Amino acid sequence: MEAAPSNPTHNIISTAPSAAISMNSSVATHRNPLRVDWPTVDGPLGLSEQESVDHARRFFKFGFLLLPWLWAVNCLYFWPVIRRPSSYYHPDLRRYVVRSAIGFAVFAVILSSWALTFSIGGERLFGHVWDKLVMYNVAEKYGLTGWI
Repeated sequence: MEAAPSNPTHNIISTAPSAAISMNSSVATHRNPLRVDWPTVDGPLGLSEQESVDHARRFFKFGFLLLPWLWAVNCLYFWPVIRRPSSYYHPDLRRYVVRSAIGFAVFAVILSSWALTFSIGGERLFGHVWDKLVMYNVAEKYGLTGWI
């Protein structure tokens, strides 16, 4: 008969994650010991956890300065944080990334509805005000078409 290994994680690594939780009652997490979670899409080449929180915070705050595309960049760069909600990342990191996703979704809905309103509705929707709203007749309005 073989003696039990002195390293308690030896059995955990050699078995499935669900069995690992039941084998060792001192393991408080359900994290797979073989999988390493990185907060950025570029894995080990990316930022540390504290740098990730700082970058996510900056992207989130600069998104309010009429740069909502930074919210999309924030969501794409920290995609693993959005993809695995039960991961063990810094709670502030997840908060900034999720709020960036919500902010970009709201921005995309507003931008799309504005664009569709103008492209589908057009002159039928706005009537005589349409000529003041569109930009393609600005050159004619100020007499800038004579030089072409």
